[in-house]
Amino acid sequence: MGYGHWDDTAYRAAKTYRASRGIDDFGYTAEMRERPYTSWRAHPSLDPLGVGARECRDSAEHGNSLPIAVLFDVTGSMGQVPIIMQDKLGKLHGLLQRKKYADDPQILFGAVGDADTDRAPLQIGQFESDNRMDQQLRDILLEGGGGGQKSESYELAAYFMATHVVTDAWEKRRKRGYLFLIGDELNKPRLASRHIRAVIGDHVRSDIAVDSIYRELAEKWHVHYVLPNQSSYYDDPEIAEHWRGLLGQNFLKLDDPAAVCELIALTVGLAEGRVDIDTGLADLRDVGSAAEVDSVGKALGAHARPAVRALPGGSR
Repeated sequence: MGYGHWDDTAYRAAKTYRASRGIDDFGYTAEMRERPYTSWRAHPSLDPLGVGARECRDSAEHGNSLPIAVLFDVTGSMGQVPIIMQDKLGKLHGLLQRKKYADDPQILFGAVGDADTDRAPLQIGQFESDNRMDQQLRDILLEGGGGGQKSESYELAAYFMATHVVTDAWEKRRKRGYLFLIGDELNKPRLASRHIRAVIGDHVRSDIAVDSIYRELAEKWHVHYVLPNQSSYYDDPEIAEHWRGLLGQNFLKLDDPAAVCELIALTVGLAEGRVDIDTGLADLRDVGSAAEVDSVGKALGAHARPAVRALPGGSR
């Protein structure tokens, strides 16, 4: 995993081929929908049960690997976000590499549901540098479930990322990776040990406080929660208070869900010190994302300007 290079031409050709033959971009989801719901399960390549560790490692091709993990809430209306991301993968990678926001990004995709009610409450892929990240997205099960209690199992995803992911960025350079959780609800009140045992397979006997698992996660990851304007909870003050209490300024509201790829890329570029906010927004126009500029600027503008610096002219 993590070898190779993104090929935008091959990515576009694959999408065109699927469209011409009526093949669903999310082929695994389409396959599951042909089966009884009781038989639905995570794709074997994304099933976290029994996984020792997902790894983000340096290689001869990528000597300065930077882990970027993107985990979507795939309950209800939030299932549209991975579809948007799959459609715009080329722009995400273009901003990260062609605009030099990151030298050797390796991207992992995953999905979050509800461990109380869903068949596949957690799906976790691999860190990839090439077009296998497209396949990883296509293998995500867009279950569309959720329990309707205003909470999903984000804390279970946080536990996996804190305890089952190893990266050379951290082990060799003490450099944190970037984790983006994209959703619209609260964590469960506690990280339930029965969920850990059932979904991940760790023999944990006691429940864990949610804030403690996010503190552990923050030691190795820049953790962001993105709330897209997808649901009735977008303006719910309880959602904002909950996530700001856990993540501070890394709680980001995005009024246009179609701008999520651009928001992720620019957030990484700003934090890496590779771009300032004004240049980054100009970069979005340069890659054909002019319609997303206002939403991304609004999401980042409140705290981005005083916290970042741009490289000197000619360094990019």
